Amino acid sequence: MRRRRRLLALESPDAAELAAQALPLEDLPTFTIFGAYRAQGAEMDPAPVIGRLTDAGAALSLPAATARDAPLDYRMTQAGQTLVLDAFGIPAPPPNAPPVAPQLILAPVLAFDAKGGRLGQGAGAFDRTLQALRAAGPLFVVGLAYAGQEVDHAAFDDHDEPLDAILTERGYRVFPKET
Repeated sequence: MRRRRRLLALESPDAAELAAQALPLEDLPTFTIFGAYRAQGAEMDPAPVIGRLTDAGAALSLPAATARDAPLDYRMTQAGQTLVLDAFGIPAPPPNAPPVAPQLILAPVLAFDAKGGRLGQGAGAFDRTLQALRAAGPLFVVGLAYAGQEVDHAAFDDHDEPLDAILTERGYRVFPKET
């Protein structure tokens, strides 16, 4: 899947812009703070979507890993802020940045399926984070991926957290909730 994602990124250099244009802001649940991510490797760059959301008045937060086996902490951030490396070596807001609980999260995706199953990088950090945030209040999770990352079935264990929607260069889709 990592190889497929790298190929998709090369084949669709404008995918992030197309995805941002396809995001129906009016269909999103109400939120004031959203969480995004810093793209690693061939993950789709969330910057165009971040731009749309901040232009609409939402405040941006980014995750920071404090330990490899703990949920991520979301912290407020703004353009030009100096970032520091977190426990995974990813640039993140510094420890003195205000902690927040975003109501909407843009999630990186390695693979996804038609039921909202999400395969991540394998460390479980996003799943732990989503579980903790959902326990604290309303949360809507939008996966950001290339359309070609869709698979028939994303392996889904008890600890895996589903996506509420997926945004690709081909459009936006909300996943039905299982009853």
